[in-house]
Amino acid sequence: MDKFLITARCTFGLEGILKKEIMRLGYEIAKSAEGFVSIYGDMNDVYNLNLNLRTATRVLIELSEFEARSFDELFDNVAEIRFKDFLPKDARFDVEKISSVKSELFSKSDCQRIIKKAAVESMKRDHKISRLTESGANYPIYAYIKNDTAKICLNTSGDSLHRRGYRLEQGKAPLKEDLAAGLVLLSGYYGREVLADIMCGSGTILIEGAMIAANIPAGINRNFGFEKWKTFDKDQYSLVREESISRIRPVENPILGSDIDGNVLKKARENAKRAGVGDMVHFQKMDMREFRSKKKGGIIITNPPYAERIGERKITEKLYKDLRPVFEALDGWRMYVLSGNEDFTRLYGKKPDKNRKLFNGNMMSYVYMYGLGNNKK
Repeated sequence: MDKFLITARCTFGLEGILKKEIMRLGYEIAKSAEGFVSIYGDMNDVYNLNLNLRTATRVLIELSEFEARSFDELFDNVAEIRFKDFLPKDARFDVEKISSVKSELFSKSDCQRIIKKAAVESMKRDHKISRLTESGANYPIYAYIKNDTAKICLNTSGDSLHRRGYRLEQGKAPLKEDLAAGLVLLSGYYGREVLADIMCGSGTILIEGAMIAANIPAGINRNFGFEKWKTFDKDQYSLVREESISRIRPVENPILGSDIDGNVLKKARENAKRAGVGDMVHFQKMDMREFRSKKKGGIIITNPPYAERIGERKITEKLYKDLRPVFEALDGWRMYVLSGNEDFTRLYGKKPDKNRKLFNGNMMSYVYMYGLGNNKK
């Protein structure tokens, strides 16, 4: 089969970082949009992207993109798709994801029903059969409709790629792995400096940082949806996997995690061990105000707590205020703080060198960046 369009889906705000990730893997970007970055490739590239991308949530095979302002247009365009090129005649192909934004076709349930009906007609026509058993492997259909343009895709990943498989234990407000990796990559960290999270919680930022420093494939500990497909080439996937593993390297500089909560640190150590980086990350029970380092040059990346209840507000505000002297006592360091608190800058007492908007789940957040003049990249 000729090369086809492969689209990596990501959290809004991470598109630029995802582009750089894909290019570092040696690919040329075909197109990009809000939440999507695409390349042309084949199934080997599907395997490679699923295994190695850190900021993607899913890797999709994009089957078609077209305008649809009515249900008739939606049906006709989906029916023209050659699902047979990817789906065997016994395939199960439920429409598992529907997104509709600023479009005439706003009823997700109606879109789901029409896409399924049209896909059935396409499969029956091209496979030259009158009845579909759907008794085989699942090929999930994802549909994204925005501004009356529909994108029809197959999900190759299965569960979201942020589910690395190592985080069985987590704190109260866990940061998803893809966003944690995005923060690390945004900082320019690749293992050449000390990395610290002085409010590390269950350790996700540091674990992702260690995997980046060691070049450990993000999906090394998990399975993917494509592994159940009839077209899955186990030998080719093994080669892709072995090549990715061959690029793992030792970590030379310290990765430091501290938190005031001893129970959550226990969870962090277990998570790090499951991720294969237990010997790379050093955790310590410590108030963030006690953090010191004689090392010149390093990076703090942290997602401090925010006040969930009124009684916690004063504690949180003092935490933000006390963060500044801790950072400014460090020689040549940079700091990246993810916060959904709109008063963070005021409480910290200094405007950041730069900030960047990110969504932490459904929460609008900002990455506040300090010490960028110390960047050694």
